[in-house]
Formats: sequence, C-alpha cells, structure tokens
Amino acid sequence: MRVHNFTGGPAALPEAVLQRASNELMDFRGMGASVMEISHRSAEFSRIAEDSEAALRRLMDIPDDYAVLFPQGGATGQFAAIVLNLVKSEAGEVPCYVDTGYWASRAVKEAKRYGEAVIVASSEAQGYREIPDPSTWNVPDNAAFLHVTLNETIGGVEFRDEPSSDVILVADASSNILSKAINVSRYGVIYAGAQKNLGPSGIAVTIVRKSLIGRGDRPVPTVLDYAALEAARSMANTPPVFAWYIAGLVFDWVESEGGVEVMAKRNARKAERLYGFLDENDLYQSKVAPQFRSRMNVPFNLQEESRTKAFLAAARDAGFIGLEGHRSVGGVRASLYNAIRQESVDALIDFLDEFAASAL
Repeated sequence: MRVHNFTGGPAALPEAVLQRASNELMDFRGMGASVMEISHRSAEFSRIAEDSEAALRRLMDIPDDYAVLFPQGGATGQFAAIVLNLVKSEAGEVPCYVDTGYWASRAVKEAKRYGEAVIVASSEAQGYREIPDPSTWNVPDNAAFLHVTLNETIGGVEFRDEPSSDVILVADASSNILSKAINVSRYGVIYAGAQKNLGPSGIAVTIVRKSLIGRGDRPVPTVLDYAALEAARSMANTPPVFAWYIAGLVFDWVESEGGVEVMAKRNARKAERLYGFLDENDLYQSKVAPQFRSRMNVPFNLQEESRTKAFLAAARDAGFIGLEGHRSVGGVRASLYNAIRQESVDALIDFLDEFAASAL
C-alpha cells in the first residue's frame, strides 16, 4: 500500500509514471533490455531525448531561440555553471542575487568560490518569511546577471508574480517548474533540479537563451559548459539515462493531465485548502507572510514545539511520510508538488484535525 508522500525531495512521482516505468523495466519497448542497459547513443535513447525535449518545449512554450539542456549535477551544479558560463570577469562583471532563503544563499556561497558575488536584496532579517520588495533591489551597473530563486522549498516563500530586470535574469525554478506557467522569454536562463516536479534526482533541466551561450570568459568544465552540452545534445558524457527517461514520462503525464494550466489550478486548490485549515486551527502556525506563501512547500509549526516529535511519529503511523521540516529549521513541512493528489491533501487535513483534537 502506498503512503501519502509529502517529501520535499526527492519527491513523490505520479503513480501512472511509476506504473509505466515498472511495465517497461525489464523490456523497454520490445528491446528485451531495460532503458538502463541500452546505449545512450542508440536510436531508441535518442528518441527518448528528442521526445522529452519536445514535450517540455510544448509544456513551457519555450521559444526556438532557447536551448534546452539536460545536465548532470542537479541545481547545485548550475549554481556554478551560471557563473562560469555567463560572467565576463575580465570586464569586471559580478553575479548578483536576491537572497530569499536557504537555496538562494547556497547559490551565493557557490558563486563566491569564483570571485565576488553581490546580494542586491535580502529578507534574512525578516527570517526569510517574505520576498524583498523589487523597488529595494540595488543592482549594480556591472551586474552580469540577476539571480532569483522562484520558490524556496525550505522557507516556503514563492514569487507569486514573476520578477523582471534590466540585466540578464536567471531563475532557479527547481521546486515550482511545471507547477504554473513561466514566461520563459523574460529570463536568460531557467534551471531546475529534477527531483521535485520533473522526475528522480541525478539530472537537471537548463533552459538558456542561445545568444548567451559562450558569454563567459573563463574555462568551464565540459559537463557544465552550455556550449559543449548544446553541441553534444546534453551527452558530452554518458548521461543519467534512467533519470532522463523518467523525466520524459513525467512530461508525458503532465501533458495527458491537461498541461501546466491544469497543474496550476490543482496546486492552487491544494495550497489554499491546507493554508486555510492551518490559519483556522490554534495548534498550528504558518509563519510565512500570506502574500508570499509557496504553493509547493508549506512549512508550519506546532504552537508547542515539544509536540512536534509526537506529531511526526503519529503521522508516520497514520500513513504520512516526508512531513519533517528541513534539518536547518525543524518544524513540519508538507510539499504539494504536481504528483500530490487532492485526496492526499484532504487526508492530511483530516489527520491534522484529529491530532489537534487529541491534543486538547
């Protein structure tokens, strides 16, 4: 029996995807071998790569002047890749960041391995419970790009309105890609680790405006080099074939369900229902400013922190997993990615209600 899986990542996958992969595991489309056992240079895997890119382009309405790459290294690899691929260091350019939480700060930390990195605005003083007002962003004239984290999985804040910038805009969309429409043309680069809304860990997606490829002036490791990856169709070395295959199945599933528009409506409904319950119950507390609350990751606390351990144990016994808050902040977190069904959210709310009643 499958549990209600609210894990932040690697996260739940659609059951239809798991079933299809299970059916093809021993015999991929009549080949007599699994997708993990065939050459990434074969016609069969080339078809997977081509079909997955085409599906993602349709789902996100990606313009033709953008390359779609499937690099290894997850989003963390892209923290370095964007600096090495985009910054003209000899011209004195610097990467710039809006600091909205744990993952934005991790991106800054990685950028500083290669030189200066500028934080143009931060909500750290507010406990990362909101997003700095764009009117306060102080972007310097020598900015190579401005980086934003569209959704913070740990703090639970999300850009409800897409940001804009006079310089190249780079977005980490790891935890809300395909959850709602993104205007790709607004960004120079959009990247996402797969293990939240796109598939299993081990692969990422990077969408980059072709005119930016080769912009940087420093040597780039081949596996992070946008030019090398585009030329090799993301196969500059042996790619994580199984992760790529599963991502393609996820894209097919999103299309079959009605696309990103349908996902956005479902996600809004799930989040509104859960936040609505939390706001009405005295035992639980959501600390994020309402106008910045993430639809994907809902962190909350029990009013009496001493009850958290008992709460999590009871949740596991009741068939819920992944509700532990991130180790850096503690508390509770429910992740509501595309694969999470409304029925699971409703079941969680029923459990929260029952636990609150038992705590009286």
